[in-house]
Amino acid sequence: MVTLGSTGLDVFELCLGGNVWGWTADEAQSFEVLDAYVAAGGNFLDTANQYSFWAPGNDGGMSETIIGRWMVSRGNRADVVLATKVGGEMPGLPHDLRASTIARACDESLARLQTDYIDLYYAHFDDLGTPLEETLDAFDALVRAGKVRHLAASNHSAPRLASALEISAREGFASYEVFQPHYSLVEREFEAELQPLLVEKGIPSVPYWTLAQGFLLGKYRPGSAGSDASPRAGEASVYLKRGGAAVLEVLDEIAAVHETTLGPVVLAWTAAQPSVATPIASARTVEQLEGLLPFVGLTLTDDEIARLDAASAVVTSSS
Repeated sequence: MVTLGSTGLDVFELCLGGNVWGWTADEAQSFEVLDAYVAAGGNFLDTANQYSFWAPGNDGGMSETIIGRWMVSRGNRADVVLATKVGGEMPGLPHDLRASTIARACDESLARLQTDYIDLYYAHFDDLGTPLEETLDAFDALVRAGKVRHLAASNHSAPRLASALEISAREGFASYEVFQPHYSLVEREFEAELQPLLVEKGIPSVPYWTLAQGFLLGKYRPGSAGSDASPRAGEASVYLKRGGAAVLEVLDEIAAVHETTLGPVVLAWTAAQPSVATPIASARTVEQLEGLLPFVGLTLTDDEIARLDAASAVVTSSS
C-alpha cells in the first residue's frame, strides 16, 4: 500500500481507471474486472462524471453508475478509496467550475455512486473563466459538508496550480492534496514545471494514460494488425511516427530480464518517478488486468530506468 500524501489515504500500488466502464466494457465485464482487482488487494478506483459521454447512447455518468451498483452489490463501500471528478464536458451540465456547477455535479455523482461521500474529488480540468476563489470556496463547502473527504486537481498548469494552493492557504480553504497529470514514457512534459512544483509542495501525483493508450503495451508495433481493433488505436499509433519503436525495444529487453510483459515495466518506471504515488491504468477484461498486476512488487534498476529515459527522450523531444 501507498499513502497519498497529506490525505492519509492508504491505496493500492495500482489505481484502477474507470474510463472504459460503460464504454468498451459493459456492466458485467466491469464487475468481473472490479472483483478481480479487489481480490488482488486493490482498493483505489478512479472515475469521472463525464465517463463516457462520447460512447453511443451514453450521456455520461455510466462509469459512476456501474461502480455504484457494484459497491452496493458487494457491500464494500468502506473498503474502497473512490476518486471522481467534475469539470469535464458532458451533456446537461455546464462545462465549467462555477460554484453552482460543482455543487450540482457532486450531488449527481453521489447519487450515481450510491454513496454519501467521495474520498478524492478532482477539478478535472482548469476553468480560466471562473475565479479560482469561487471554485475553491465551492470545493471547500463540499469538504465542510462531509460530501468530500479530500480535494485534488488534474490538467492544470503549474502557475495555475500554484495560485490555487496559495489562495486556499490564504483563505483557509481545504486545499488540493493530490494532482493527476497526463504522464508516460512517451509524454513527459509533466517533468518540466509541474513535477518540480509537486515535489516542492509535497503533493503526490497519480498519472493517467501511463500506458499511452495501449502503445506502451506493444499493441501498435510497426505493421501490427491491431491498429484498427481499438477506439484508441489512431492516437496511440502516432507514437510510432515519433520514434516510439525504440522505446518498445528497450521495454522488450527489460521485460525479458524480469520475466514479465511490457505493462508492468512501464508502470514500474512511472512509479519510480519523483512525486508519483501510484499510476492509473484501466482494464477492459480480467485478462488485461492480470497482465498489469505483476507491476506490484517490481522494482527496476537505476540502469534500466536510465535506458528507458534515454530511449524515450527522442519521442518526447519530437512531441
